[in-house]
Amino acid sequence: MATFNSGDTWKRLRSKYRLVLINEDDLEEVVKFRITRLSVYVILSSFFILMMAITTSLFIFTPLKYYLPGTGFANAKAAREYRKLKIRTDSMERTLQYQQRYINDIRSVLQGEVSSLDTGLLELAPIDTIID
Repeated sequence: MATFNSGDTWKRLRSKYRLVLINEDDLEEVVKFRITRLSVYVILSSFFILMMAITTSLFIFTPLKYYLPGTGFANAKAAREYRKLKIRTDSMERTLQYQQRYINDIRSVLQGEVSSLDTGLLELAPIDTIID
């Protein structure tokens, strides 16, 4: 079974490698780098953290945050105001429907389209039995 040796791992991370980019047409060396596994790890980690920071700041400081679910409001006050306006709008719509129905009923009465009234006799219990 293989054993874990931290000195071996550190030595492997610090060993140097050469990265050479060659022009394929004339086999001329374009760029030459001396790198280690540790430097590659640090560069990739830095790049990842930088991309996360850019993405996060893009959502925080631009209007893109309004497209994320649950974060459409800047603060709790704006969310409260939105709910209040929504309730007010709903009540105004209901009032408008009642007024429209009232206007339609008045219009039908003025045009002579009166519906027949229910003139049936209601059978009520005598007053004495209700009070006792």
